[in-house]
Amino acid sequence: MADLHDLTALEQAEKIRSGELSPVDLTEHYLTRIERLDDALGAFLTRTPEIARKQATDAESEATAARREGRTLPPLHGVPVPVKDLNQVAGVRCTMGSRALAEHVPTVDDHVVRKLRDGGTILLGKTNTPEFGLPCYTENGLAPPARTPWDPARSAGGSSGGAAAAVAGGLAPLAHASDGGGSIRIPASVCGLFGIKPSRGRISPGPLLHDISGLATSGPLARTVADAATLLDVMAGPMPGDPFAAPPLPPGETFAGHARRDPGRLRIACLTEAPVPGVEVHPDCRTAATDTAALLTGLGHDVEELSLPADQGILTAFTRVWSVLATNRPLPPEHEELLMPLTRHLRARGAEVSGTDFARAMYAFRLLAQSVADGLMPPGTGYDVLLSPTLAAPPVPVGHLRDDDDPQAEFAAIGAFTPFTALYNATGQPAVSVPLQWNAEGLPIGVMLAGRYGDEATLIALSAQLEQARPWAGRTPSMW
Repeated sequence: MADLHDLTALEQAEKIRSGELSPVDLTEHYLTRIERLDDALGAFLTRTPEIARKQATDAESEATAARREGRTLPPLHGVPVPVKDLNQVAGVRCTMGSRALAEHVPTVDDHVVRKLRDGGTILLGKTNTPEFGLPCYTENGLAPPARTPWDPARSAGGSSGGAAAAVAGGLAPLAHASDGGGSIRIPASVCGLFGIKPSRGRISPGPLLHDISGLATSGPLARTVADAATLLDVMAGPMPGDPFAAPPLPPGETFAGHARRDPGRLRIACLTEAPVPGVEVHPDCRTAATDTAALLTGLGHDVEELSLPADQGILTAFTRVWSVLATNRPLPPEHEELLMPLTRHLRARGAEVSGTDFARAMYAFRLLAQSVADGLMPPGTGYDVLLSPTLAAPPVPVGHLRDDDDPQAEFAAIGAFTPFTALYNATGQPAVSVPLQWNAEGLPIGVMLAGRYGDEATLIALSAQLEQARPWAGRTPSMW
């Protein structure tokens, strides 16, 4: 018999609904694995076993009552879903990966956390993240680095590296994550997972931690497309005060339902050159994209090569906005010295950006989104999906990108590692990383698919088709 962590989240949920599996037993299974493996993986910043056990007991009682009364339960009722430590859970420490906030305990839930509560999921803890989610690795002054279970000497990526390490290492069946410049897709790629960065406005950022730029959004990390789509269903939906709202699905439809649909014949553009000046794409990453293009052609899609001009202007705009966002975490002046060198560097740069320059950078994002919508992906005549490598290089060793002595050089290295991902944060489009490829060293190499704004459904259906054509569920990390 398979271990409980070998089951998909949907299989776990079905067994809970039928009474074959207890949420209490499932939760204890994961708490035991966390206790045994987390010191090596660096997945969690804060563990919440007491909360998890209480929620599991309540979930079991509710499942028993639902069976007796013939009621339907939410699709992930009783399934553990940890929350990234950039998001607030009332009464639970929220450090945002910073020593400066090591004792911060919020009094309110973020809206996405409220939806996870209402969905009957179980909080195992808060997953590891770099300070304020700024870099694409997960190393901070609070916990061990997050490591990919495929090679624990290598980073799990970031900024949702803890969430990815937890799912890939079997410490959680799936996880909440977030993405402001690639922070779901980067760790999905290096940990062999499927991750969705939803459209801007699909998941509420409120009520307190709104990203005024619109770059960042919560999203799911999972081992299967159907699991991720179901978690997206649980987390999605507008809330009062939201500044953006993505187009809803037609009544009665779900994202999970699209994981069971044929995507139809799609027009797909394949990009293998980085849209950032001076960045070379590693052959493993280029091959992953071209091999996926061939697979898609074999599945009946129309795939064309496409080259976009490298744009220094968009990189400049993103750097300005990212630096301003780094200043948006209010801290007492005496706590500044507790910050990581990269954080201090970005906050200093952000303080120098004028209001006019910030507005121009935001306008550049809007102009980019309009040009993609009108020039590349107009409905009916344009491309339906854009395919590229997720990253420009395979997974890197822990500490490889970090440079405390020269944070400006570090930020440049981060950009060279992740030249493809931030484009879709700027435009607000949905994008996914699909774990189709592994290199000769046995390391996962993700490929990215991006769709029209509001069209996560097509990406989910296409990803599920790829998953069926080349299943990845049977691959096992070295730590399992």
